[in-house]
Amino acid sequence: MRLFLCEKPSQAKDIARVLGANRRGDGCWLGAGVTVTWCIGHLLETAPPDAYDPRYKRWVLSDLPIIPERWKMQIKPKTASQFKAVKRLLLEASQLVIATDADREGEMIARELVEHCRYRGPIQRLWLSALDDASIRKALAALKPGAETFNLYHSALGRSRADWLIGMNMSRLFTLLGRQSGYQGVLPVGRVQTPTLRLVVDRDRSIADFVPVPYWAIEVQLQADGIPFTAQWRANEDVCDEQGRCIQQPHAQQALEAISQASHAEVVKLRTERMREAPPLPFDLGTLQEICSKKFGLGAQETLDIAQALYETHKLITYPRSDCGYLPLSQHGEAPAIIAALGRSDPSLASLFEQLQPQRRSRAWNDAKVSAHHGIIPTAAATDLSRLVGKQRSVYTLIRARYLAQFLPNHEYDRTQADFDCAGQALRAVGKVIVESGWRRAMPEALAPAKGREPTPAQALPSLHQGQRCAVTDVTLKDLWTQPPKPFTEGDLIKAMKNVAKLVDDPRLKQKLKDTTGIGTEATRAGILQGLLDRGYLTKQGKALSASPAAFSLIDAVPRAIADPGTTAIWEQALDMVQSGEMSLEEFVAKQSAWMRKQVERCRDLRLTISGPPNPPGKAAPWKKKKRKAVPKKAVKRT
Repeated sequence: MRLFLCEKPSQAKDIARVLGANRRGDGCWLGAGVTVTWCIGHLLETAPPDAYDPRYKRWVLSDLPIIPERWKMQIKPKTASQFKAVKRLLLEASQLVIATDADREGEMIARELVEHCRYRGPIQRLWLSALDDASIRKALAALKPGAETFNLYHSALGRSRADWLIGMNMSRLFTLLGRQSGYQGVLPVGRVQTPTLRLVVDRDRSIADFVPVPYWAIEVQLQADGIPFTAQWRANEDVCDEQGRCIQQPHAQQALEAISQASHAEVVKLRTERMREAPPLPFDLGTLQEICSKKFGLGAQETLDIAQALYETHKLITYPRSDCGYLPLSQHGEAPAIIAALGRSDPSLASLFEQLQPQRRSRAWNDAKVSAHHGIIPTAAATDLSRLVGKQRSVYTLIRARYLAQFLPNHEYDRTQADFDCAGQALRAVGKVIVESGWRRAMPEALAPAKGREPTPAQALPSLHQGQRCAVTDVTLKDLWTQPPKPFTEGDLIKAMKNVAKLVDDPRLKQKLKDTTGIGTEATRAGILQGLLDRGYLTKQGKALSASPAAFSLIDAVPRAIADPGTTAIWEQALDMVQSGEMSLEEFVAKQSAWMRKQVERCRDLRLTISGPPNPPGKAAPWKKKKRKAVPKKAVKRT
């Protein structure tokens, strides 16, 4: 019997359909000489410390570090019944085709079962990044030898064991140190969660330490041919900060007096440029979480749960845990059917559908950029959407809009920049005129703008020419203050985890973090954030996240390497060597074990004191009170 081992039930169902395995068996699909079974993510997990020695059930400082001599795996209780089915089928199989996700984690999900169940038959690899019928048939016709992807397994296994070493040892160590100081909670430490926590701690400290600085701006109302528009004063560079803001009040006052006494401003430079914006890519999970946090105030885990329901329960979208916004070329052929289904499911889209061009191929269709999963898009299963209400409807509408945008023209507008001389002072006015709305017609706010929330449109400048004199009708001096960084929201933090390379100085490590899309994965980031919230490391007020006192103490105490996102990049470089065969799995784990011993010894005698930041997040910071007592906001107008 030829056995196909998939990563998840939905994936198995799609592959089984193409293979003609249509009979349902015990944890599998059956066909003529072929069986398709599935995992439910990892069916096995690395055994906890007490599986190696019962004494490790008690957390004792002298037992650290715990480093297994021979690593053990154990069956995950929640999915034990499916493990039993897969084990039985592996024992019966004469051939095995690994059909899990086309990445190192997918390789590990399958290979750890092969090893645990002691399957010794021939192995082939189905390398697949999309689950439409055409993509599956193409991949089935080009099966890889199993040996070709085996090192991916060792790379994933190395990452898993290194994570275990940090999590089990450092969490026990800092929890025990915390207890010595009177803190009774658990202080978990991890390769991803600790750098993530550091992002919030650093942001909270920058907010607490922020000192506002005053600056001044002048807004000038001009008029040409009876049409009013607004220009902004541009101060000399020598009186401005790095953001171009005037920080010398006397200079601004002098400019105000000069402009107020002038009757006109003369156009000295005029430039109009046609700007073209391509449609945004279909969503990956991280971007969906970021936008849903911003637009709807949804948490990262809440967004994932909604997307998972749209995928599994309603069958309305494709696999949501994707780290990629691109689509395979083979998927483009399904566009007419998907568009037709979307039109039937929602008559309110009729006017938009008249402008869609199903044959249009945007930059989203690019096989070279598709990873293990393609972008999240709607399916042709769309029927009556009345069963979707509230948040589910909102999230689905966003996903649908991004897909439909691919079949509309670029958004085009003319941007005009006009520079003026007014009594020796430089002014600048910027105008925008939309030439082609294009893909923006598909965006939810364009279809049904919310009352009172329409975005302020950019001004349209009147027809201007060089040397033209425009009347000065009003002048306003604005006393302003620089603002502190904003607290993270869950969406912002997901984005920061993806773009954490910005915080790393070493160019090689920076590039590695870009290549691996930061710290964490699309499938794990929401869980990491939720874990930090559940453990009290992070607190949430409205949308804003802040770090707890325990978080500040922990980040100050842990070895810098563990809280540094650059450590992930160093690991990834070593794991690349494991994948290429330049380094063995055993050598990688031995180096990680030696490193862990050093970290434990270095931290064993630390005195850990749980204390909060100078200005606890959520309370009014001193600078906010000072702001009210400083120069009040006012407007000096020309009379």
